[in-house]
Amino acid sequence: MKSLNFNNKWILVTGASSGLGYEMARQLAYQHKANLIIAARRADKLNQLKAELEQQAGVQVKVVVADLSVQADIDRLISLSLEGQELYAAILNAGITYFGPHIEMPEGDFERILQTNVISVVRITTQLVKHFEIAGKESGVMIVSSMAALYPPPYQAVYAGTKAFVMNFINALQYELKNKQLSLTVYAPGGIATEMTEGEKFNELKAWLMPVEQAAKEGIAALQSRKYNHIPGLLNRVGSKFMKLLPKSFIVGQLGKTYQKSLDKLK
Repeated sequence: MKSLNFNNKWILVTGASSGLGYEMARQLAYQHKANLIIAARRADKLNQLKAELEQQAGVQVKVVVADLSVQADIDRLISLSLEGQELYAAILNAGITYFGPHIEMPEGDFERILQTNVISVVRITTQLVKHFEIAGKESGVMIVSSMAALYPPPYQAVYAGTKAFVMNFINALQYELKNKQLSLTVYAPGGIATEMTEGEKFNELKAWLMPVEQAAKEGIAALQSRKYNHIPGLLNRVGSKFMKLLPKSFIVGQLGKTYQKSLDKLK
């Protein structure tokens, strides 16, 4: 299967108003000359990005303001992504987390995280796969999971669970595809320096965070080369192989100690 060519092709990027999605959109526009459908909740951020990329990168940009914890917004995003242009690829990056003791999670947060991280991903992926299977053309979809899917950190239990779900869902679905020109990729970064990790709760963890520019570049390359699963960063990949030799209970316990230390410093 040959690599994807993004030049002058339409690519959907969710969670594009900040962080990894924002940086992926910029790199796709400037370095790959891709046209973009950018989606997120914040209209002002999306419109600023649209103006920049159209004026400076010379690409076309379509804005879809959508909250992926809302079913109607998910449906509207799917419709607008598949109408008016020929969609070539998609990066489903939107995601939210809760960092803290699970029993202290605010009421309603679980449903919002589940809807955004799992239900929206499954619904969008399902419709995109149907579309690409019927079209029978070259295409690719990448879902942003996390290393938390492999080594779940305490105090982010729900987040880790959602990321494990989407990883297994996409890995299995890949082998149901009939269109041999369609690929599904799972991108599983460790911590990234973004708005999600700016809070004081993450202070003890910030030394581990990958620069967002590097994470975006590796993610785009993983989609382009049609990787099955990809963990960015050589140290992360080597560390992941090494951790397979250790009891998972030990690894999760060590993560828990580190996360607890970060939380304790706020008290």
